[in-house]
Amino acid sequence: MPPLPDKAAILNLIAQSPVPLTKRDIVDAFEIRGDDRRDIKDMLRELEADGAIVKSHGKEYTVPKGLPSVAVVEVYEIDIDGDMFARPTEWNEDLQGPAPRVEIVPDAKGHAPLKECDRVLVSLRRFSDKLYEGKVIKRLDDPRGQVMGQLIHHKKGFILEPANKRAKHSFDVAQMDLNGATDGDLVVGEIQPSRGLERKKVRITQILGRRDDPKAISLIALYEAGLSEKFPAEVLADCEGMTVPDLGAREDLRPYPLVTIDGADARDFDDAVFAQREEDGNYHLIVAIADVSHYVRPNSALDKEAYRRGNSTYFPDRVVPMLPEALSNDLCSLRPKENRACLAFHMRIDKNGALLSYKIVRGLMRSEARLTYDQVQAAKDGEPSPATDGLMNTVINPLYEAYEILDKARRRRGALDLDLPERQILIDKDGNMTRVKNRARFESHKLIEEFMILANVAAAQALEGRKAPCVYRVHDRPSAEKLKSAGEFLEAFGLSIPKGNSIKPAQINMLLEKAKSSDYSHLVSEVILRSQSQAIYHPENIGHFGLALEKYAHFTSPIRRYADLLVHRSLIKAYDLGGGGLSDEEAVTLEERAEHISQTERTSAEAERNSVDRFTAKWMSQRIGEQFAGRINGVTRFGLFVTLDENGADGLVPIRTLPQDYYIHDEQQHALIGKRTGIVYRLGAKLTIRIIEADGFTGSSVFEVVGRAGADLSGVKFKTPNNKDLQKRNGSHNGGAYKKKGGRGGVKKSGAKKNNKDRRK
Repeated sequence: MPPLPDKAAILNLIAQSPVPLTKRDIVDAFEIRGDDRRDIKDMLRELEADGAIVKSHGKEYTVPKGLPSVAVVEVYEIDIDGDMFARPTEWNEDLQGPAPRVEIVPDAKGHAPLKECDRVLVSLRRFSDKLYEGKVIKRLDDPRGQVMGQLIHHKKGFILEPANKRAKHSFDVAQMDLNGATDGDLVVGEIQPSRGLERKKVRITQILGRRDDPKAISLIALYEAGLSEKFPAEVLADCEGMTVPDLGAREDLRPYPLVTIDGADARDFDDAVFAQREEDGNYHLIVAIADVSHYVRPNSALDKEAYRRGNSTYFPDRVVPMLPEALSNDLCSLRPKENRACLAFHMRIDKNGALLSYKIVRGLMRSEARLTYDQVQAAKDGEPSPATDGLMNTVINPLYEAYEILDKARRRRGALDLDLPERQILIDKDGNMTRVKNRARFESHKLIEEFMILANVAAAQALEGRKAPCVYRVHDRPSAEKLKSAGEFLEAFGLSIPKGNSIKPAQINMLLEKAKSSDYSHLVSEVILRSQSQAIYHPENIGHFGLALEKYAHFTSPIRRYADLLVHRSLIKAYDLGGGGLSDEEAVTLEERAEHISQTERTSAEAERNSVDRFTAKWMSQRIGEQFAGRINGVTRFGLFVTLDENGADGLVPIRTLPQDYYIHDEQQHALIGKRTGIVYRLGAKLTIRIIEADGFTGSSVFEVVGRAGADLSGVKFKTPNNKDLQKRNGSHNGGAYKKKGGRGGVKKSGAKKNNKDRRK
């Protein structure tokens, strides 16, 4: 029998092992038998008491700075090669020193790729005290293994009520896991192991604020999206000492009366415009954009953080900028009467709006005035203000003349003309919401849009002209399947969508124009919008279907979109305009970068929508029981989504609240149809609702229909299916409906090849 090892030998075995060891592992390693096992147990107890080794909850032994064989880790870095690094969540740097680095082994199970801040359960293999290899066992319930919500105290203790309206249950919180949180706090809880428990448990790790704080809504949206208002210290340090450059080799644009035109609530001003009619009847246009590339250089801490964020995110009460305020609100904000570095396109268009020539320059400009859409439109309509009175002949009138030419060219080109309302949340100086309304839209908005589109076209053409890398803004044509679905519904309105894959935006516009004077114009626009593909960024150009353009790249907002910054850098390098050009690393990784910023754009858009939903629901919670006129904007197997005419607020009418019947969900007709009564609730139909619930915490609102008459579209000929039709579509023999418990009504889905999509897509 081998001799009994001493404590030094046991300690060496544990220290050299790539994974933590159980007592059985140690006994087997030294081939110990019989009563000698007790001696091993005693030595392990002494080593643990001396602090030489530690024992995990799973009764495994490792060195003090080691990790257990299985642990929860958080991804904190994904490098350009796709290598992922994480740190253990259970680690106290004050007591244990710097956390070890865990390199995540690529997942071979086909799961969605991990992102920064994701939390996963991994099995660990140690290479040294500072380096481990981690194999993913599973992703935790939430991407970060956490849940955010409100802490509520009740007679049995504390629970965490999630802020996510899709959450199916609350979480228990033990008194020892509160970490200073109290009733009514907005908190972050880390999900704890809960096998065999009736309800999952969380441990509070962070207190965000109070639910009754006016800032709470945006705090929730920020956390859900993984966004942060604060910038790392090294990023802020990069901004120190930056100043507006001298004229030097830049073109002096200060003689031109460039102006910025933005919303009254705009937080940054990064584009300025100018127009002038020339003697030959053509127009000289200038679009000048803040020269962000002068300040944000490739691979700097400032650049890496801007790339990580991808874009700015706008909430009703705040903005989470892509760049620190030293740039976004100062050096890169084109404030009036102050010198600012810029990149600008000189462009010349003819009377038909054709782009005759363009020239990209790096310049120094000085904005003549900071104007708002309302001011400019009022001036155009004959009511100038002190801000616009002296600018009518030199600035505003020429801008509108050029806009009218560009607008006619747009209509001839056949760009999609979908003019859908946008909700606006009004916030007072204390952060309290005062009103929800549909945002006004003027010709002045369209003026700026047309100037920006022209500059974006020039940017794409300029880069192609030099065969330089470009991040295009591409928008694919709608799929045949989506067009077919939309076409089947619109046939009832006497409208038809051309068949085949060669459809053009102009053909869709003819359909929209035909419906414009009807009461269902908004519905046609909504159905067309839902049939469209999603615009993304990509280095390969497939054109922009919605704008009916062959070449298009975002150039006009580098202060808030990283894609535009990449375009600026490529232009600088291609046209030899000085420092800050596109690096070789950026050029060869452009596709990965385009994919990343497309994803950050989607994340921000969802966060903005969720924030608006919560603000709106909070406002509506003060009007419980009131009646509103609205329209059905979504029909699902579980109820109706209704948008209110007054303010664009959305809410759900659960199917159980509809007049008693068996309701069949007919996807082809976008309707719920009562099997017994024939009552129809159809997409786009008007109806009156009453608010019965509204929760600003989750952003959800529940309505009920007033009256029992249904809601259909008058003057539109839909074929109402009889029971045999419905049976055939459902493939059933029971009339195609089932009754829910409670007897209020049921629903059976019909005519569907796949599940409903999110109503906002």
